[in-house]
Amino acid sequence: MSTPIDTDQPLREAEIGPDPIGTFQRWLALAWQAGERQANAMTLATATPDGVPSARMVLLHRADERGFAFYTNYESAKGMELERNPRAALVFYWPSLYRQVRVSGAVTRTTHQESEEYWAQRPAGNRVAGAASAQSRPLDSREALEREVERLERLHPQGPPLPDFWGGFRVAPETIEFWQGRSHRLHDRLHLRQVEGGWEMRRLAP
Repeated sequence: MSTPIDTDQPLREAEIGPDPIGTFQRWLALAWQAGERQANAMTLATATPDGVPSARMVLLHRADERGFAFYTNYESAKGMELERNPRAALVFYWPSLYRQVRVSGAVTRTTHQESEEYWAQRPAGNRVAGAASAQSRPLDSREALEREVERLERLHPQGPPLPDFWGGFRVAPETIEFWQGRSHRLHDRLHLRQVEGGWEMRRLAP
């Protein structure tokens, strides 16, 4: 892996401070400024109740004091896993900054109002696609999916309403780790764990 920027400046504890969500928001803003095309892309890792893991890329919608929110089909594989085992891990990686953030915690659904508000601001084509796709389930053919899209476009020219099976999840962070690459693989890792009254920070060996 090549280093795209000078990463030999150390990552100090003071740069993270007592507010890891604020630090994440600053790092995300820097990733957008650095030209990352999808800086909000993240790996979402889930597991079945008996511990079989799976992972995929999804898009972060919002990160605030409540946690990290994203939207999906509740009846998809990830949605079903999160309903049965409501814990998840997230990974953000920004090659242009040579930085990574890892998050883990408990998962809850966003409110119906939040889902309604987000659905309403999506482009009509995105809403059609979300309503047409029985995500993760077997599909007879590509043509069958396209026919469903056409049916919904005729029925809802301005885009369909929010389906019952679509909405948001929020990961409430219990741990957050900030990773900054350094030369010779002597990277910086600052791991924060939520404790009563705040966050406990530890530096980890690379």
